[in-house]
Amino acid sequence: MRYHRPLRMTIAIASDHAGFRYKTAIVRHLAALGHETIDFGTSSTEAVDYPDFIHLAAAAVADGRCERGIVLGGSGNGEAMAANRHRGVRCALCWSEDIARLARAHNDANMIAMGERTIAEDLAIRIVDAWLTTPFEGGRHVARIRKLDE
Repeated sequence: MRYHRPLRMTIAIASDHAGFRYKTAIVRHLAALGHETIDFGTSSTEAVDYPDFIHLAAAAVADGRCERGIVLGGSGNGEAMAANRHRGVRCALCWSEDIARLARAHNDANMIAMGERTIAEDLAIRIVDAWLTTPFEGGRHVARIRKLDE
């Protein structure tokens, strides 16, 4: 698989209370790489309803304000489900670097979801890096992506 340094991107990011700590670390990491982030909340570990924040981030990816998006929660499952309600969003639940690479290479994932309660923080950062640096392979995958977006 080919890897490349991604161009500077604007990345939507959102979490619920259970993903807040990783969201903060990922924002710092993305800034150090030269990316701009738009943080759609939440802003603390106080309990909130994840759809309120995830829908905002996914809408920003769907309408083109952001090239990509990252959403976080306790498991990442609900966050992925909420993001995927938006036409044109392909949000992959990622728990390893390999899953992140495949989500980009084969599924052209423009968003990823992760669970703070399920993976270590350093792994979350590595997942982000794998996802950012893996290009979409195109080819046989293009028709499948079109079917998702229909």
